[in-house]
Amino acid sequence: MSELPPRESMEFDVVIVGAGPAGLAAAIRLKQLSPDLSVVVVEKGSEVGAHILSGAVIDPSGLDRLLPGWREDADRPLKTEVTDDRFYWLTQGSAIKVPLFLAPPLMSNHGCFIGSLGLVTKYLAAKAEALGVEIYPGFAAAELIFGENGEVRGIATGDMGIGKDGEPTESFTRGMELLGKYTLFAEGARGSLSKILIAKFGLANDREPPKFGIGLKEIWQVDPKKHKPGLVQHSFGWPLDNKTGGGSFLYHYDENLISVGFVVHLNYENPYLSPFEEFQRFKTHPSVRDIFEGAKRLAYGSRAITEGGYQSVPKLVFPGGALVGCAAGFVNVPRIKGTHNAISSGMLAAEHAVEALKAGRANDELAGYEAAWRGSPVGKDLWPVRNVKPLWSKFGTIVGIALGGLDMWTNTLGFSLFGTQKHGKPDSDCLKPARDCTPIAYPKPDGKITFDRLSSVFLSNTNHEENQPPHLKVADMALQKSSEHDVYAGPSTRYCPAGVYEWVGEGADLRFVINAQNCVHCKTCDIKDPNRNITWVPPEGAGGPNYPNM
Repeated sequence: MSELPPRESMEFDVVIVGAGPAGLAAAIRLKQLSPDLSVVVVEKGSEVGAHILSGAVIDPSGLDRLLPGWREDADRPLKTEVTDDRFYWLTQGSAIKVPLFLAPPLMSNHGCFIGSLGLVTKYLAAKAEALGVEIYPGFAAAELIFGENGEVRGIATGDMGIGKDGEPTESFTRGMELLGKYTLFAEGARGSLSKILIAKFGLANDREPPKFGIGLKEIWQVDPKKHKPGLVQHSFGWPLDNKTGGGSFLYHYDENLISVGFVVHLNYENPYLSPFEEFQRFKTHPSVRDIFEGAKRLAYGSRAITEGGYQSVPKLVFPGGALVGCAAGFVNVPRIKGTHNAISSGMLAAEHAVEALKAGRANDELAGYEAAWRGSPVGKDLWPVRNVKPLWSKFGTIVGIALGGLDMWTNTLGFSLFGTQKHGKPDSDCLKPARDCTPIAYPKPDGKITFDRLSSVFLSNTNHEENQPPHLKVADMALQKSSEHDVYAGPSTRYCPAGVYEWVGEGADLRFVINAQNCVHCKTCDIKDPNRNITWVPPEGAGGPNYPNM
């Protein structure tokens, strides 16, 4: 690449990467406690909420602490409260209702709200800006800026107008350096800069490996006669086999809208499995198919979900900054909820940052945040459920969920029969060679209830500038052929929910094709590739999906 001009820089008290619930909660809390602080939030989506995707049944406890009057606000983003909570075990032809009295109290969804997390972030962004926070959407945080002693000094946004050949084009614009006394990373699951920080500072050295799932979601507008506002329905079992963790969600909210989705744990073994196809199959189950008959599919998207829980949370602090929200892995897996913890962790980090700044400190470790999170609402939420994911992985769905439920009950009483279970190995190490697995024959989509990937990606409003360097980096193409294809039968063509990866041709002409323009930024490839050979980096700012209300 040609030598680039130096970047311009701007100084702030606190720089925040990511305008999700954690980043915006941190920004709001900083200004609530110290209105004179200069705070900036940089967001890679084209607008706040464009890259946000969640189920979403939201526990309002974090929002209640952050903005106590939000429920009385005429502009509140959450209006549908849960009124009916159902849980099913599915076989191929039937749905067996699980009595809720068997579930521990912490699993209840009553008191929660159904809605769009994207709209929640838009609401939080308006509150933050009213307090004087600067928010810059459309600018990806692409590079870490370090000081003389190795401390984090801030981030640099990506250059705009770099061509596929790596050279500046006529529209070239240099990125900006945003420097702060502290930088908070709220990038969400598998954040690209967070991953670098975790490795550089050894933040995960004495922790269990991170674990992930892939969540796929559609929004449908259904016949009013079939709509039941406030209904929350979850299932496990079919179409997944007993060894493969995951399940469905189906939420009725607002004006005849249904949020339907499917989660597959990324420690699955069969390289022939396709999370996208399993989701499409789920919608054909007799217990739910009728809901979608004659309905209209409005939106589609996908996102990785952190699932490691308590024992996988890395050290949260390093010189100059901290991790908050899903960048730290604060999702409560059995509850399928993380927004409340994201907000709470953002607030907690902000409180310790304000304390440090008032003491005249800068660019050191916010040790108080690391020391406090386990005793905070975040730690208290994650501790009782810490064994659910490893027990499920170890014993399969039927036995694992039963043992996990037992463990949540005993933790409610203050003890555990299982101590603290380990996860064992990262998701990238879980695939079996194709020769040891049975291919899965998925039915063709009907275009009415089930769909293909490309028509789904169209609904995500995904767009990338075509003349830019690829943001999906394959370290060794030869290894991709000899292992990903020859040993594992090309699982990237199936685990990607957007049709990004293809193996094209035969024999000596076989090529690995990357359709980067389809990428919905789920980051599954960065997690599941069996050789850790694919790295996701931010594309040019504002690229990716443009979810209106996910």
